[in-house]
This record gives sequence, C-alpha cells and structure tokens, in this order.
Amino acid sequence: MDFSVDVSLLLALCISCLFLFLGVKNFIRKNGNLPPGPRPLPILGNILDLKGDYVKTLMNFGRTYGDVCTIYLGSRPVILVTGYKAVKEVFLDRGDDFLARGDMPAFDACYGNYGLIFTSDMRRWRELRRFSLSAMRDFGMGKKSLEEKIQEEAACLVTELKRMKEEFFHPRECLSKPPCSIIFSIMFGHREEYDNEELLDVIKYVYETFRTVSSPWGQLYEMFPRFMWYVPGRHQVIFKHLKKLLLFAERRVKLNEKTLDPDNPRDYVDAFLIKMEKDKTDLQSEFTMINLIYSTLQIFFSGIETMSNTLTYALLIMLKYPDVLSKVYEEIDRVIGRDRVPKVQDRNKMPYTEAVIHEMQRFIDLLPLGVPRKTTRDIEFRGYDIPKGTNVFPLLSSVLKDPSCFPKPEQFNPNNFLDENGEFKKNEASIPLGAGKRICLGEALVRMELFLFFVTILQNFTLKSPVPMEELDITPDVSGLGNLPKPYRIAFISR
Repeated sequence: MDFSVDVSLLLALCISCLFLFLGVKNFIRKNGNLPPGPRPLPILGNILDLKGDYVKTLMNFGRTYGDVCTIYLGSRPVILVTGYKAVKEVFLDRGDDFLARGDMPAFDACYGNYGLIFTSDMRRWRELRRFSLSAMRDFGMGKKSLEEKIQEEAACLVTELKRMKEEFFHPRECLSKPPCSIIFSIMFGHREEYDNEELLDVIKYVYETFRTVSSPWGQLYEMFPRFMWYVPGRHQVIFKHLKKLLLFAERRVKLNEKTLDPDNPRDYVDAFLIKMEKDKTDLQSEFTMINLIYSTLQIFFSGIETMSNTLTYALLIMLKYPDVLSKVYEEIDRVIGRDRVPKVQDRNKMPYTEAVIHEMQRFIDLLPLGVPRKTTRDIEFRGYDIPKGTNVFPLLSSVLKDPSCFPKPEQFNPNNFLDENGEFKKNEASIPLGAGKRICLGEALVRMELFLFFVTILQNFTLKSPVPMEELDITPDVSGLGNLPKPYRIAFISR
C-alpha cells in the first residue's frame, strides 16, 4: 500500500473532523442563549438522536434536559416544552408570546400560508378565525339544531352497522362516514349518503395523508423539506392527496357560488362568499377565493380526522377493557334505556360514561406533539432567550401523561376523572385538542359527536372481537403528528 496515500487520507479525515467540530460549535453559538438539548450536527441536526419511537424520544429529551429544551430538525431549532406546568405557560399564561403558527413543512408546501388553520400570518388568522367561529355558530355549532343533526347521523350509523350482519370487519371507514357527513352539512349545507363516491374518496385521502404525515417518512420530510421534496418515497403521497382534496374543495365552493342567494345563506361557504362580496373593494381583505378554498379544506380535514380516529381508537380500547365496557352498558341502560335517543344533556346523569370518554381522549393522545407554535416576539422564557419566529413544540403527550396530574399515566383508568363519590371531576390537564386562543376550532363539536356516537353505538350493539382480549394491541400503529390505532376487526351484535 502506498504510504503517502494513507497519510493523505488521515490528513483529510483530521481536517474533516476539525471542521465538523468547529461547525457544531458555531452552529450552536449563532443561536444564542437557547435552552439546553442534545448536541446537533451541522445540516443533520439531531436526526441521529431521533431513533425509534419519535414521540417517546422527544419526551425523553424533556426528562433529560428539562421541561424546556432545544432540538434541531435539520438546521431548524425547535423548543420542546413538556409537562403540564410548562405547556400551560405556553398556551395560557403567556399565550400571546407563543400565538403564531409554527412550521409544518408537509402542509405548508400545499397551503402556502393561506387559509385559517395553517397560516402564520397573524392578521389573516385573527380575521378568518373570528369569522369562522361566528359562521359555524350560525350554522349549528353549539346549537340544538346541530345536536339533532348528530342524532340523525348516529341513527344512520346504526343502520349502516346493522348492514354488516354481525360479521367481523375493519371499522375505520365506516366510523369515518358520520363525522364526514356532519362536516359536509356545516360547510356545504347538506349531508352526503354513505355510498357517495366523493365522500368515500375524501375519507380515504384525509386518512392516508394524516397517516403518512405522522409516519417516519413524514417526520423525515419535516426535517429536510427542501431535499425530501425531490426524493421519491412514501411522503410524496401527502402532496398527491392534498392536491386532490384541494380540487374537491374548489369544486364544492364553485357549486355554492353558482347557486348562492345572498339573502338566504345555507352554510359556511355561502357566508364566506357573501363576506367576499362585501369586502371586494378592500385590497387588504383576507376574504378571498384562495383563503375560502384553503380554509374550507383545512376545517374539513380537521373535522373528519379528529373525530373518526378518536372513535375508531375508542372502540378498540373498549374491546380491551370489557369490565369498563360493562359499566358503561349498565349506565346507558339505567339512564337512557334501549329505545330513547341519547341527548347531550344525558352527560350530566352519566358520570362514569363521561369519565370513560375523557379518559379515552387522554389515553389515545390524538395529537401527541401538539400543533407547532412560533414566538411572536423576542422573549425571555424560564431564563432563556428565544428569538421571534422560533418554532415551539408544546408536547400535549407530556401533559396527558404527566404523572403529577394522572397517576400511572400509561394505564387506561377512568378513575382519573371520578371523585371519591363516583361523580365526574374535571382535570385541568385534560387538553387533548390544546388550549388557549388557538384551541381546535371544533372542540365543542368533537365532544358532542363523541358522546352521541359512542353512546348510540353501545346502546344498540354489543362489541365482539375475533381474538382474545389479551391479544388486542392498543399501542399506536403510527405515532408522530398523530397517534393512529393498529388495524383491527370487530363485530357489532344487536342488543
């Protein structure tokens, strides 16, 4: 072997290591007095530290480096905030300092900062959220009329489940139809039949997008979006499906536009179109066609996946805990019976069922990472200096599994929401959909739907699994932006 070649290789290796070491020091120094965290590599950030379960790894960083720490997704610094007390500061105590929407590259590539939910433009967010809350209230949110729509949809679901003739099947698509139809009603003024091909396509695209964003492929795109945009892989499904969903939203909006009667608005889209016409001379108005289309899709996406994923996971948990399920059956039979339609006000007389539903939301941990935030100005937070525009992950999982708030947090236990007399008790750390000014727009809708759909199903059916209880796995199949249950089969036996 040529000795001179060996020396050259050794010299090159030493120089590379020196530059790497200096690069790491400069990489950290240029970001100032950020909270501590694992040492990043230039360009790669902490990718080598993010092994295995993504959410658990982030939770472990919090245990190792403190409730406020820093990781690097590629070259992008992200502040992790863990535990009830610290996350409460971000959401509530100092909510205005963390009110901006953080980067979500997979969605940002599609939405381009337009629409209500994924915009980082604070003026746009404020105007569209204020309008959307008002419009959705006008078209049923929080009103008796919406409860009646959900009751009707629950009855349709019972009919659909009876069509399965007590055979075992994968329930996800079936359980996605009712919340999808409810959102159709609010946004477009009418429900869709469960065999409607467009409805079934929307359910499919929403689910596969959410699943892929939450998968390792989606996480890799979050770290290196500029590079991964050109790399073939499963993450490309995200953009393919979001494009189809945008075309769906645009088509639906155009249908409303053709039949609009300004004196008789039918739904959210009509109300937005009327507002657009009123503001057409205002060059700064946020009420534009692109914001309408993107807001429509974003609300639609969130409304479907939040509810359908929670309901699918909830029934799997009930199969796993038959003792809990039997107590829910007893309370339903005693308070409602088998013949009367369940009502929202029944919750007040059903403390055990209410506790079970709250515990299911806690245990499922639907959005473990929370939705990223950004600082709205240069701030001092817990002794650290965080510049304006820094991404912040308030980990909801760390709140819902905070042992100071929920004893034995890894276990499913409805007693987390029951007092010594068996009455329902609130827990301030129960924030499965966030808290503060940027809480999920449809939180009240989700709670209403979850109670009415869950209770109506159990009022009418006994749940049966094709495998023994011990073989059911209730750990997430995918855990990232969202927690999704493993596929399972179930039969609905008429009671």
